[in-house]
Amino acid sequence: MTEQTNKKLFKLYIKNNLLKSKELNEVIGEIEGKNKRLDLELLNRGLVNEEDNAQIYAQFFNLEYVNLENINYNPAVVEMVSSEFASKYSIIPLFIYEGITFIAVSDPFAYNNLKKINSFIRGDYKLVVTTRTKIEELQEQVFAKLSTETAIKQFVDQDLNRDQRYTSDLEQAEIKNAPAVKLVESLINEAIVLNASDVHVEPFEKFVRVRYRIDGVLYETSRFDINLFSAVSTRLKIIAGLNIAEKRSPQDGRIRLKIKDVHYDFRVSTIPTVYGEKLVIRILDTTAFTFTREQIGFRPEDNKILDKILSSPHGIILLTGPTGCGKTTTLYTFIKELNSDSSKNIITVEDPVEYTIDGVNQVQVNPKANVTFANALRSILRQDPNIIMIGEIRDEETAEIGIRSAITGHLVFSTLHTNDAIGAITRLIDMKVQPYFVADAIVGVIAQRLVRILCEHCKKEELTNEAEMKILGLIKPQKIYRPVGCPACKYTGYKGRTAVCEIFEMNTEIKEIIQRNPTTERIRKLAIKNGMIELSEVGKKKVLEGITSVFELLTIISENE
Repeated sequence: MTEQTNKKLFKLYIKNNLLKSKELNEVIGEIEGKNKRLDLELLNRGLVNEEDNAQIYAQFFNLEYVNLENINYNPAVVEMVSSEFASKYSIIPLFIYEGITFIAVSDPFAYNNLKKINSFIRGDYKLVVTTRTKIEELQEQVFAKLSTETAIKQFVDQDLNRDQRYTSDLEQAEIKNAPAVKLVESLINEAIVLNASDVHVEPFEKFVRVRYRIDGVLYETSRFDINLFSAVSTRLKIIAGLNIAEKRSPQDGRIRLKIKDVHYDFRVSTIPTVYGEKLVIRILDTTAFTFTREQIGFRPEDNKILDKILSSPHGIILLTGPTGCGKTTTLYTFIKELNSDSSKNIITVEDPVEYTIDGVNQVQVNPKANVTFANALRSILRQDPNIIMIGEIRDEETAEIGIRSAITGHLVFSTLHTNDAIGAITRLIDMKVQPYFVADAIVGVIAQRLVRILCEHCKKEELTNEAEMKILGLIKPQKIYRPVGCPACKYTGYKGRTAVCEIFEMNTEIKEIIQRNPTTERIRKLAIKNGMIELSEVGKKKVLEGITSVFELLTIISENE
């Protein structure tokens, strides 16, 4: 039976131009007589991927192939099976149409698994084919939300004595706040499934609002009674190592968790408000840094300038922009790239260490142990570094040490909070760094913003209207794309973010002008004359290329006006 199946599969792989006869014959020869399926063997060897096999299964069984990202599934129908069932059998119901339940499967050959459908369906159903990964992603998304809702309901239903619930004793809090333990765990898991960067837990007069920041935008996901808040905040403080009795002063803490074999770092911040402490959890996947310049959003013309800047043997390279614009991610990308040369000694000073990079010596700032940016920098200069990364230049002392390090033969990377690239020059001078030091040390400055990427599945092509033509500087109408919304993008119209960057490269002419302590505007005009493209212009190019929308462009323009 397996041999007949493999022969039919062989023909389908050839028909779909997925593999050549020679490759398939080699695999067939190796598995002959071993009762192994060709499709699984090809997948295990990396010769095909899940999507390839799903398409083949659809043709083999005359079923429809679906991409679950584009399906309007019904959460109530998905919940016909448990999370454990969906994971174990890779089967998930999607929706009911005209009395027929549509069910996604990843392996139609798994007959024993398919029999399990009869355990939750009592009427007609139709199978569609997708990948195991897509089923798992949908399962995580739906059941993470369900888990949070269930945790809130159980919390409300829990018959706890209010006078004893909010104990300040740490050990007792662990016992008394068991429902809070489950709710906090559910909130964190749901945030990870949704690829959120932050979780906001905000108390108001009668309720607590939970919001997740996804692709830079906050979305409300759930609410619960204000009477439950104290237990939730206590639980978060306990696992973040914060003082649960202190509610009048801001606090910062950290949580380290391993979730599904992935290590996450959570930064927890509290601040007192009228109705209690607002808590914000920043989520960092400390081991999953895989970004490249292209993935961040740098264009080929940007990379030509960056190649030149990054090849400098010494000097300082600065990343500027507001909080949350991806400065640190871009810095890590540069450091990871330079780390490919094993002859370089790279040391970073960070607060906190957001990602770990093999081969890079990363120092965590710890004010309690007197490990400040300035103190750490003085120490690492005695560690014979070639490349130094300073997480942020926050004060005059750090600025001076960073600049002097750049002048004395080190390549230094750091960040500053300025609106544009040229602003970094005047900011350093404002920090009492001498203009001739600034001119001599700076190699380049990259100003960065993040804009949301239009969803490829639903973005709509239209001609620009008069207002859009004015914003884009067009003389006549031109094709652009607008957001729509679909299941793939959770009906936001956007999926993911990309960087818009303004790259300033230092040259002799600008050095001479900086030493005369001129205005920011004069330096900017000369930089543009020498080829620097401003943030707004780069953003316009990304709109015209169909990457983002005019609405997102306006967030860049308004920030810099």
